[in-house]
Amino acid sequence: MPRTILHLDLDAFFCAVEELHDPSLRGKPFAVGGRPEERGVVSSCSYAARSFGVRSAMPTSRALRLCPGLIVISQQRSNYGEVSEKVMERLHNLAPLVEQVSIDEAFVDISDMLAPASSAAATPERIARKLQSEIRTELGLPCSIGIASNKLVAKIATEVGKKSGKQGEPPNAITLVPAGEEAAFLDPLPVDMLWGVGPKTAAKLAELGIHTIGDIARWPADDLIRRFGENGREMWRHAHGIDERPIVTEYAAKSISQEVTFARDVSDDRTLEGTLRELSAQVGRRLRKSGLAGSTVRIKLRWPDFTTITRQVSLPQPTDQDDEIYRAALELLHKARPKGKAVRLIGVGVSGLSAPLRQMELWGEAGERNRRLQQVLDELRERFGDEAIQRGGKSRREYD
Repeated sequence: MPRTILHLDLDAFFCAVEELHDPSLRGKPFAVGGRPEERGVVSSCSYAARSFGVRSAMPTSRALRLCPGLIVISQQRSNYGEVSEKVMERLHNLAPLVEQVSIDEAFVDISDMLAPASSAAATPERIARKLQSEIRTELGLPCSIGIASNKLVAKIATEVGKKSGKQGEPPNAITLVPAGEEAAFLDPLPVDMLWGVGPKTAAKLAELGIHTIGDIARWPADDLIRRFGENGREMWRHAHGIDERPIVTEYAAKSISQEVTFARDVSDDRTLEGTLRELSAQVGRRLRKSGLAGSTVRIKLRWPDFTTITRQVSLPQPTDQDDEIYRAALELLHKARPKGKAVRLIGVGVSGLSAPLRQMELWGEAGERNRRLQQVLDELRERFGDEAIQRGGKSRREYD
């Protein structure tokens, strides 16, 4: 019995959440993202804005040129994560195998719901329609769904459904690809809808006269492998609708990081050090919330000419404490940045993740007191927000 995979994509998710907070935005061209004077980009845009040519990842300044009346909303205003969790909770209630791939996108294996022992009324379309209706009526969010025998085709089915929607409105599409019809469904679609085919690969394929996924499927596999290596083999398999990857219910985190791009290049030492402390605190909080500690601290710096460097240092033992992360990051900053050099972007990351060490003899009495204090601060920030309380910190000279 073939698998049945459901792919769900929340339509213009950030904008949909903003419309929940402010219903007057419905039907208006608006975008969620950074301000143009801060070198911002569009994270998401309403369907009314898309009719003007505004798209995600577009610089906000260009979006405003395309749509002078565009309303720009800061991405920091709403808690998108909480809304996303409510959607994912419904998916987990639907079936045990759920793979969340982003804040607004997930795969669900609904094969067991269609087994002979299940209700005769359970069809893929009915399951999808019921789920879509619940998310719309209970959470106020539109979504599109693709259904197929594997993840690749299910996701492409969602994309095809979203493209068929009425201009200026959420598509709310449901697209089903029956088992055995994967290759026929993919045949007329452009090559860049296939996973692993980016602009460069698409250009090389066009030079060969290959423009559709069906063209790839009909091309000799050996020649694709000769020209594109292992990627050529995968392209040929995917073009035939073959994808055997399982639903991955959990991903192991490799690192946790935070970074910020300044509205204007910064050369002031105190501003850079203050930003570094804030980023270190954010990373530490995320580590503690995830029950992790890291043994390597890394900083990322981008100069005004867009040159980007990274520097890292290994710690004697894993940590999830803000001050320890900050001390290591500050030392890296001193070594990597020439005196007075302006910075466009600064970031802090921790890798080498594992469970934190909790032994009293390892931390000592002072360390344990600091850990308890950190826990209290986390609870206060969780309750009242990140800006509610700030820890006093040592200056750069005190750490030197």
